[in-house]
Amino acid sequence: MEGSGDEFMKYRSPLVSRYASKEMAYNFSDRKKFTTWRKLWIYLAKAEKALGLPITDAQVSEMESHAEDIDFDMAAEEERKLRHDVMAHVHTFAHCCPIAAPIIHLGATSCYVGDNTDLIMLRDGFDILLPKLARVIDRLANFAEKYADQPTLGFTHYQPAQLTTVGKRACLWLQDLVMDMRNLHRAREDLRFRGVKGTTGTQASFLQLFQGDHEKVEELDRMVTEMAGFKKSYLVTGQTYSRKVDVDSLCVLASLGASVHKICTDIRLLANLKEIEEPFEKEQIGSSAMPYKRNPMRAERCCSLARHLMALVSDPLQTASVQWLERTLDDSANRRISLPESFLTADIILSTLQNITEGLVVYPKVIERHIRHELPFMATENIIMAMVKAGGNRQDCHEKIRVLSQQAAAVVKQEGGDNDLLARVQADPYFTPILGQLDSVLDPKTFIGRAPQQVTRFLSEEVRPVLEPYKCKMDVKIELEL
Repeated sequence: MEGSGDEFMKYRSPLVSRYASKEMAYNFSDRKKFTTWRKLWIYLAKAEKALGLPITDAQVSEMESHAEDIDFDMAAEEERKLRHDVMAHVHTFAHCCPIAAPIIHLGATSCYVGDNTDLIMLRDGFDILLPKLARVIDRLANFAEKYADQPTLGFTHYQPAQLTTVGKRACLWLQDLVMDMRNLHRAREDLRFRGVKGTTGTQASFLQLFQGDHEKVEELDRMVTEMAGFKKSYLVTGQTYSRKVDVDSLCVLASLGASVHKICTDIRLLANLKEIEEPFEKEQIGSSAMPYKRNPMRAERCCSLARHLMALVSDPLQTASVQWLERTLDDSANRRISLPESFLTADIILSTLQNITEGLVVYPKVIERHIRHELPFMATENIIMAMVKAGGNRQDCHEKIRVLSQQAAAVVKQEGGDNDLLARVQADPYFTPILGQLDSVLDPKTFIGRAPQQVTRFLSEEVRPVLEPYKCKMDVKIELEL
C-alpha cells in the first residue's frame, strides 16, 4: 500500500509504541540485550585470561572493538539455520572477531548470557523505576503539605463520614507508595548475579578448564560478577537462577500496580464530585459527543494498565512452580513477555501518575459546599453537648435534634432540597441559649481532629527521608505525548 510503512503492517505493542519511556523501552531492547551478551563474553574472556587460560590481549581487544557493531541480519539468518539464539550470536560475533572466535563463550552455557543479561535488565529496570516513584511521592507530598488543613468530607462505604483533610487523604496514598518504594528498593538490592555456573550449575566445565583448581573457578565467578556490577552471585543454581527471583521482582511491581489503581480510582471518584481534577489541556477533548466533559483519562489509563500489571505476576508464579529439576525451557517464551511487560507497564503508570500529581486541581468551594450539605447532621452531637453545657437536658435535646434531623433529611432525599437542619435549629426557640455558638460549633476545622498534625509528622518522619537518595533527580517533569 503506497505510503504505508512496514511498522503499520504488523502488530506493535502499545506499551512501547504508545506509552513507555525511551529509557525503559531501550532497557528491554534487542540492542541492549545483545550488546550485553557481548559484554558478558568479554568479561568471561578477561577473567579466564587473568586466571591463566591461554587467551591473548589481541583476542580480548578484538572482542572489545566489536562489542557494539552487531549485524542483526546475520544473527537472524544464523538463528533460522541453527534454531538457537545464543549460538546464532556466538557465530555472528565470531564472524567479526576471527582471532577471538576460538575462545568466545569458552566453558559457558546459554544461560550464562541469557540469565545474567536478564538480571542486569531487572536491576537496570528497578534503577529506572525508583527515581520515577520518588518523584511521584515528592509531588504528592507537596500536595499533602499544601492542603494539610483543608477540610473535606471523609467517605466510608462511599457514604459521607467524619471530616478529614485533602492533605490527610493524600497521605493515605503516600503511605502505600512509600511502602512500594521500600519494596522496590529491597527487590533491587536482593538481586544477585547468576555468575559462571555451567550447564547444570555445578561449574564442571570451568573446573575442567582450570584442571581441578576450585579456587580459580570461584575467583572466576567472583571476577565476572564484579565486572557486571553485582556485589554477589547466587551460590547455587541449576542451569538457570531460581525463577523465584522473577516472582519477587514482579510481585513488588504488581503491588505497586495495586497502589496506583487505588489512588487513581479515588481521583476518578473525586473528579465525579468535582472536588479534584487531574490536569486538563487547553485543547483536550473529553468526549466526541459531549463537548462539556472533562474525563479523568489519565487516571483511567493508570487503572487500565495497573490491572495488566497486577495480572502479569501470575506468569512467574506459575513458571517457578513448573521448573523441573535443574530447568525446563518452558520458562523462556513466557519470560520474554512477562518480564519486559511488567517493567514497561510500571514505567508507564509512574510517568502518568507523576503528570497527574504535578497538576492536580482542587476546588475548595465545591468541597465547602459538600461539607455544608452534610455537616449539620455530623454536628448534632456537638449541638447537644453545647445545649447541656447551657443547662439543657440531654435526652430532651436529643429528641428535638432527632425530629429536626429527620425533617431535614426528608427535604434532602424526597424533595431534592438543601440540608436545612441548621435553619430549623435556629428557628426553634428551644435552642435560643446556644444560637451565638452555632458558628463555632459548625466550623469544619473543629471536625478534622489531628489530621493536619498527622500530615506534618508523617511527611517529616516517613516520606521526606526516603526521598533523600533521589534529590538530584527530582527536577524531571513529565509531558505526556498521549
